[in-house]
Amino acid sequence: MRKTSLVPVWLPWPLPSGWLVTGFGEVGDERKGIRASLVALSGPSLTQGPADILVIAEEPGIGLGAAFAGLDGADPGEGFDSGPPNAKIEVLGHPAPLWCVNGAADRAVYAGEALGNWLWVIAWPAEAGCLIVLAELSLIDLRDHDLDIPFGAFSPRLED
Repeated sequence: MRKTSLVPVWLPWPLPSGWLVTGFGEVGDERKGIRASLVALSGPSLTQGPADILVIAEEPGIGLGAAFAGLDGADPGEGFDSGPPNAKIEVLGHPAPLWCVNGAADRAVYAGEALGNWLWVIAWPAEAGCLIVLAELSLIDLRDHDLDIPFGAFSPRLED
């Protein structure tokens, strides 16, 4: 997946303390290529037990991020980015704004844009979303790196 993806494969790097990569996912085929990528991570939340985060890059209209966010459409929705951003994370050394999206109640959903693709960061439980604001995540494109990544057990968020 990593080298053939048409969209970035975003990985927070370095990983937040205590966090592990717990899975990868993709949407696409051999004919049209990989149009969406997903990196799952698990680690300690700031307030209660374990937490899970999905970092998704996708072409507009694919719908992977919206599906994991619990939305009906394929994208964050009209006007999601009105007003100032709720968070900024670093993407390839540059700040990328993220806005809260009203997704399913059990998760925190942030969406924005990076390199012309949707960037989604989805966290469980919803309270773990503050990790995104506080942890100062820095994303790299895994397509451009060969890293010794620490892996954990497969994410239960990817089982459905």
